[in-house]
Amino acid sequence: MLEDDADLRLSPIIIIYDGKCPFCDSYVRFLRLQDAVGSVQLVDARSQHPLAVEAARSLDVDRGMVVKLRGATYHGADAMVVLSRLSSRTRFLNRLNALLFSYRPFAKLAYPILRAGRRLSLYWKQIPAIRS
Repeated sequence: MLEDDADLRLSPIIIIYDGKCPFCDSYVRFLRLQDAVGSVQLVDARSQHPLAVEAARSLDVDRGMVVKLRGATYHGADAMVVLSRLSSRTRFLNRLNALLFSYRPFAKLAYPILRAGRRLSLYWKQIPAIRS
C-alpha cells in the first residue's frame, strides 16, 4: 500500500475532510503533520474548492476523509492509515495513534465507530451531511 514512510515524509500531502466536524478538524490538527511532513494542504470537503468538488464526484466524502499523496488517493480507513504513518511522533498520543492506526486491520475495524461518532456529533450540532 505505502512505500517507505521516510520517503513519503518528503512528499506534499492534501487532506480533504469535513471542516465542520469537530472530530475531523481536531484529528487533522492533532496529527501535527506540518511538523512531520512540512507541506500539508487542508481542504474543507464542504467548500467549492476544486479538489473538494473532484473528490466528491468519485468518493462519498460523508463516509470518510480523502488523502492525496504522490498521485494516489486514499479514502476512509486507508486515509487514516496513511495519516497515522506520516504523523508527528513528538507526543505520547501521536505515537499511540501511529501504533494503532498504521495497522490497517485495526483502522478498518475502528473507522466505522469513529464515523458513527462523527455522525452523532453533526446531528447534535444540527449540521447537515456534506451531500445533503
